[in-house]
Amino acid sequence: MTKNIDPKMFGKVAVLMGGLSAERDVSLKSGNAVLKALTAQKIDAHGIDAGHDILSVLAAGRFDRVFIALHGRGGEDGTMQGALEVLQLPYTGSGVMASALAMDKLRTKYVWMGQGLPTPGYCALNDATDFAAVVKQYGLPLMVKPAHEGSSIGMSKVTRADQLEGAYRKAAKFDSEVFAEQWITGTEYTIAILGDEALPMIRLETPHDFYDYEAKYIANTTGYHIPCGLGAAEEKKLQDLALKAFKGVGAAGWGRLDMLCDKKGNPYLIELNTVPGLTDHSLVPMAAKAAGISFEELMVRILQATL
Repeated sequence: MTKNIDPKMFGKVAVLMGGLSAERDVSLKSGNAVLKALTAQKIDAHGIDAGHDILSVLAAGRFDRVFIALHGRGGEDGTMQGALEVLQLPYTGSGVMASALAMDKLRTKYVWMGQGLPTPGYCALNDATDFAAVVKQYGLPLMVKPAHEGSSIGMSKVTRADQLEGAYRKAAKFDSEVFAEQWITGTEYTIAILGDEALPMIRLETPHDFYDYEAKYIANTTGYHIPCGLGAAEEKKLQDLALKAFKGVGAAGWGRLDMLCDKKGNPYLIELNTVPGLTDHSLVPMAAKAAGISFEELMVRILQATL
């Protein structure tokens, strides 16, 4: 057990996983990894596949707190957080507002722009959009994204003007809100946040067009570089930016900020994940390990914030 922590202080812990979102399979992997880590630390943890009856299951189970390992809608978007507030059950991670905001990539951008923080230019898309005008204004390539999906679901890189409408239609199958974002050519980094601390940055390399679902969860060709290759001062500057962006949307507890730096080294905030993956391919455990924090200790520290 992590130093000075009595496992009994947590009481009975529900580990919520699975759920009903497009990220169900990843969530089951995350949740089972969390459950295994907590029970190894003698914590009274119980795995629950969160279905439509989740509130009655939690009420009947007489739990003391909840570890949320749900990804995507219904678990990461403020819905579950609000339900747990009603049940007066402490839970891991961000609260209702920050969870809802971070799940909406478009409105997260609005907040960051309001703070004067750097994020790529964008244009909301709909059936009435003049797609040729979007290309003319923002150039090519473009990234097209559903506003409310995670794990790169529904995203496409557009390299020709005649691909934009098709990319919009693909994304619109997942979400009623879709946007096109300026493509930043450069280096991709991810920054894990634990409490008030930014963990060592990870530089991502993939032979894919971008860090898509397959690169995240399936491929063995993705490169994860820690140290990230930046000088200490430059890394600290980007970690501070990530913390500012994290706190700017009201996030708390833990999370992960994705960022791109162009060829001149200018940073651009891409998105914030308030319940990032906790699988064997996942980035937050990787960054924690580089900081000398084991997976089991990381899980306990995330849970500790609920006390």
